[in-house]
Amino acid sequence: MTADSYSFVSYPPERLNRVIINTDAKNEADDQYAIVHALLTPSFDLHGIIPAHFGTRVANSMEASHAEVELLLRLMRLEGQVRVAAGAGHALPDDRTPVPSPGAELIIAEAMKPDPRPLHVAFFGPLTDMASALLLEPRIEEHNVRVVWIGGGPWPVGGREFNLSNDIHAANIIFRSRLEVWQMPSTVYRLVAVSYAELLEKVYPHGALGRYLVEQLVAWNAEHIERAMEYRSLGDSPAVGAIMYPDGGRWSWQPAPEFDAQMHYLHTGRNRPIRVYETFDARFLLEDMFAKIARFARQAG
Repeated sequence: MTADSYSFVSYPPERLNRVIINTDAKNEADDQYAIVHALLTPSFDLHGIIPAHFGTRVANSMEASHAEVELLLRLMRLEGQVRVAAGAGHALPDDRTPVPSPGAELIIAEAMKPDPRPLHVAFFGPLTDMASALLLEPRIEEHNVRVVWIGGGPWPVGGREFNLSNDIHAANIIFRSRLEVWQMPSTVYRLVAVSYAELLEKVYPHGALGRYLVEQLVAWNAEHIERAMEYRSLGDSPAVGAIMYPDGGRWSWQPAPEFDAQMHYLHTGRNRPIRVYETFDARFLLEDMFAKIARFARQAG
């Protein structure tokens, strides 16, 4: 289910992209844009949103993400129209023990459906719920599941990266698995910068949703950044763009690495190849999002 449609385009249901969004929505100020973008993309068959934890920096981080998702749905007048299934409240304790949650059960249920279309599960934060789903139901490896992850440090060395740091065990489980993985490391997601001037011209004028998106981003920067700053990278949005346009950036197949405790890549050569993005087309991504927000505001009146 999405909130926008094109009157001149008819998408047969069997051609839509099956999507689940997993988001640490209240961690920073960019998840909100990616969530809205996904909700406004008519080529998506959105099966649900899973609020995720974002480590131990704040208590009850998953609940904070859940509240943020619900707020966005209210601003878009989509309350009750999009399934929201809570994810795990914390990281996996080890490589063998899942953290059961409604979010993990949603992934399992959708993955096990007899649907020939790939199921894209986009992760804007840690991979906890995907790893839990796999541990709870290993047969999902046999189904057509694509894990699209915003996370991991620069190739080929790696190093500290926030999304990975919030569940290294989960990342190792997924990278060692047979699931198809599309990784968008920090060198990709940091290059989706927008300035305040751009947001004030292209997002802020478009209703309560546009005002909220911009105001919460400016407020986050003001609270967390000491120097004067008038931009932010919308780093979660490439996951949405890659599902829309898989060849929207330069990528290559690489044997899946593993991760050590310092988050460096361990190139063992033991795992199947994954798709690793090196770039993504920020113009396509941002202009598509801006246009969809403007269209939504006009249609909503």
